[in-house]
Amino acid sequence: MDKIRIQNLTVFANHGVLPEERVLGQKFLISAELHLDTRAAGMQDDLTRTVNYAQVCSFICQQMQQTFQLIEAAAEHLAQGILREYPLVRRVDLELAKPWAPVHLPVESVSVQISRSWHRAALSMGSNLGDSRAHLDAAVRALQSDSMCRSCRMSDYLVTRPVGYTEQPDFLNGAMVLDTLYTPHELLDNLQRIEQSRHRERVIHWGPRTLDLDLIFYDDRIISDARLQVPHPEAANRFFVLKPLSELAPYWMHPVLHRTVAQLLADNPEPV
Repeated sequence: MDKIRIQNLTVFANHGVLPEERVLGQKFLISAELHLDTRAAGMQDDLTRTVNYAQVCSFICQQMQQTFQLIEAAAEHLAQGILREYPLVRRVDLELAKPWAPVHLPVESVSVQISRSWHRAALSMGSNLGDSRAHLDAAVRALQSDSMCRSCRMSDYLVTRPVGYTEQPDFLNGAMVLDTLYTPHELLDNLQRIEQSRHRERVIHWGPRTLDLDLIFYDDRIISDARLQVPHPEAANRFFVLKPLSELAPYWMHPVLHRTVAQLLADNPEPV
């Protein structure tokens, strides 16, 4: 993507582990690379189609007035703030330098460099206990109101027959596509918190549940560890996952099978 670069913006702030740093304050140098598409702004010579770097500089100065012990925390706060405040920015590379770092040795500066960005995730939702629509609606509201998520798009709900353990009620299923600042494991933790808020119990494998939230895709990442597998290992074979997701992202490519959601759905029609 294109970049807008801010180099060594000088800010006086009160970050530091030592108490006197937080009382007296010191100088910080902030450099930021904002990744966005500037073509429309360049073609039309229109400031509203890009990011006003003067406003970004003012925003950085304002955000730096909150006090942190660690420059790592200040950098994290600042990067997330920029991504939330400026919707055109997809990624920010940030360096926060501390020229007066109390190391008691000759040093030009100490700095932290981080890169943060919005990621696109696809979720599958299901419920077949209690008021299933209320459970799914509550999950949608929780994600829509989360400051770490944006651009939440929800499919229509779909009634499907249970798979695996069939001696249970039909399911109400749906899918959501969203942008998130969470890492995959942070997003998983948040989905499980939402499930617990609806009293989810894991008693029978593939059994009935008040709310089931699964992470299907996360960008084009492939993840396999003790806690998380992405893409979801069963997604490519499940009509109740593919049908709702095809409403939102029919051309999302499965990063392992190299087939789109629409193609996978054609291979897995509704069970009869």
